[in-house]
Amino acid sequence: MTRIAHISTAHHRNELRVHLKECNSLSASAYEVFFFVADGLGNQRIANVQVMDVGAVKGRLDRMLICPWRLMFAARKINACIYHFHDPEILPVAFFLKKNSAAVIYDSHEDVPRAILSRTWIPKWIRGFVSFTFESFENFIARKLTIVVGATPLITNRFRKVGCNSITINNFPLSSEIYQNNLNKKRVKRICFLGGISLARGVREIIEALDTLDVILTLAGPFDRPETKKALSKLPGWRRVDYKGNISREAVMEIMSESMIGMICYLPEPNHINAYPNKLFEYMSAGLPVIASDFPLWREIVEGNRCGICVNPTSPQEIARAVNQLISDNEAAANMGENGKRAVLTTYNWNSEEKKLLNLYAEIISNLPTITRN
Repeated sequence: MTRIAHISTAHHRNELRVHLKECNSLSASAYEVFFFVADGLGNQRIANVQVMDVGAVKGRLDRMLICPWRLMFAARKINACIYHFHDPEILPVAFFLKKNSAAVIYDSHEDVPRAILSRTWIPKWIRGFVSFTFESFENFIARKLTIVVGATPLITNRFRKVGCNSITINNFPLSSEIYQNNLNKKRVKRICFLGGISLARGVREIIEALDTLDVILTLAGPFDRPETKKALSKLPGWRRVDYKGNISREAVMEIMSESMIGMICYLPEPNHINAYPNKLFEYMSAGLPVIASDFPLWREIVEGNRCGICVNPTSPQEIARAVNQLISDNEAAANMGENGKRAVLTTYNWNSEEKKLLNLYAEIISNLPTITRN
């Protein structure tokens, strides 16, 4: 059985893209899959994936400078033929993962140089320099690796332009999650925002819109900083917020099944405009009409499939008008929800991406020396 290793400093053992999609797809295709993590929960076998824990990360510096080396030394012990890593901080040790001519895949989940421009923990005056420096470094190492997997076409094209072998494997929903959503449950006068909560994701503007609406916002997910929660809780619209905290996948489905609208009004940050947010497709798969930021790529999906309304995410007034439009026209909202679900079932689902992943692995292994494959 061909042994492969997925490696991450930042993602937890049940992370959607890494484990539930990629690792599970590979283990179902007769690969021996190891997933190396740093969450401090110990080693564990989950279905056919062996999770290997190197101990919890102790702060940002540990994650960026020390933990990648702990993961590398642990991963090398299993002598895998493919090492597939998921975080940019592992780039400095990527060369060492090519032991015995093994292949190394860099799975780029986001356009990191553009994301740096929005990182609030980096002083604003130096973000441009950090972004440029990191992009030069990332491009240099990526060109030396076997292949870069981009989570969006934009990421893939960026790496191709600098001479990297690159392929897109989109972060589309699992078919199992599409069919498990309880679409027959009666929806109540609620809208929802699910996932990581930060000001850059437009949560302030959504809560400000609530001040003129007769709806409840179900908010679930971790805050990026305690200061964010403190600032948002002081807004008048917070009285209409039902904050659930960090919840399970089952609870996410439950919230979507009873909500009327899925909200994804990210602000026009460089890393948002050309991204494929997984949450958008999850809302669509649940049969929820969406209110989304009016970015060209998102507009193509939302308006192209007639599954929601695109708005200026910086305008609480425009967000409020869109919410009122959908909750006052149940038939139109239901049609949009069905259109979105149909689009996910036919186009935006993991089945097609899984095939690309399996074909990629088969191609890489066929080009490895025989001694490495066994």
